[in-house]
Amino acid sequence: MTPFSFPATRMRRARQAPWVRAMVQAHELNASDLIWPLFIIEGENQKAPIESMPDVFRFSIDLAVKQAQKAYNLGIPCIALFPNTPANLRHDDGREAWNPNNLICRAIAAIKAKAPNIGIMADVALDPYTQHGHDGLIENSEILNDATVEALVKQSLCLAKAGADMLAPSDMMDGRIGVIRTALEQNNYYNTLIMAYSAKYASSYYGPFRDAVGTIGRLKGDKKTYQMNPANCVNEALIEAQLDIAEGADFIMVKPGLPYLDVVSHLARNTNMPVFAYQVSGEYTMMKLAFAAGALDHKTTVLETLLAFKRAGASGIITYFALDVAEILRG
Repeated sequence: MTPFSFPATRMRRARQAPWVRAMVQAHELNASDLIWPLFIIEGENQKAPIESMPDVFRFSIDLAVKQAQKAYNLGIPCIALFPNTPANLRHDDGREAWNPNNLICRAIAAIKAKAPNIGIMADVALDPYTQHGHDGLIENSEILNDATVEALVKQSLCLAKAGADMLAPSDMMDGRIGVIRTALEQNNYYNTLIMAYSAKYASSYYGPFRDAVGTIGRLKGDKKTYQMNPANCVNEALIEAQLDIAEGADFIMVKPGLPYLDVVSHLARNTNMPVFAYQVSGEYTMMKLAFAAGALDHKTTVLETLLAFKRAGASGIITYFALDVAEILRG
C-alpha cells in the first residue's frame, strides 16, 4: 500500500467547512446516550444542595418526580436513583435496603406513577444503608462476600417489586450477578435489566458522591478488598466483565469514567455487550471548579469529554451533566 504523502493527501480538506466536517464525523452525542443520577431525601418540597457538588441537589420524592419528568421531556431515557438514608435507619446488617417502604422504593413508585415512560435504574449495594459505609456485611473487619450476596438478592427483589426497570449492582461482590439473575427469574421479574458495575475501581474520585449519600464520614477503612486496583492491567477488567456477562448481566459498566477510557475501549472491543461509563462525582466537581475559575468553557468542555466516552466505545454515559447536555443539544 502506498503511504500517504503531501500534497496528494491534505488532511485539512475534510475539515475546511462545517458541512464536510459534519459529513465525516465519526461519533455523535445524543440525549438518548445519557443516564442522569438523582439523589433522594426524605421530606416534602425539599431541595438540598450538596456542598461538594456544585449545582447538584438532593430532592425529596415530590420534587424528584418533577425532575424525572423534566429529564424525560429533554430526551433523557433513564435516571439513576440513590438514597440519603436517615441515620436512624442505617444498621450494620443494612436491613433498610430491603424494606419495601424505604426511600428508594417510594421514589420509584412515585416516579412511575407520574413519569411512566422514563427508565429507572436502582443501585444495588448496602453502603447507603450501613452504619460503617461499606457495600457489604462485615465480620471481624472482613467484608463477607456470600452473606452480602444473600442480602443483595433481598434488596434486588424489593427494588424489582417497587418497579425498578434496571438493577445496578455496584458492590463488587463475587458471583452476585448470577444469584440476582436467578432470583429475578424465579420470581417472574424476567424483564428486569441488570447493569453490572463490572469494572469498578478503588478510586479517589468518589468523595463527593459519598457526601451526597451521607457515607463520607461513616466509612471505616477503604474498599480495596473488593473494588479493583487502579494499577492493574485491563485484562482483569475483561475477566470481571466476562464473569458478569456469563452470569446474566445485560449491560456492563466502567467506573470511574474519564481516567479509565482504556478500560472502556478494551471492554467495548472484546465483549459483545453494551458498555457504559460512569462520569463520577469527582470528575464532575473538578470540571465545575475549573468552569467557575474561568479556566475551561462549560459547554465545549462537557461535550468534548462526553464525546471521548463515545469514541472509546461507550454505548452510554452516567453523568451529572446529563440535564445540561440535553438542554445544550436541544438548543
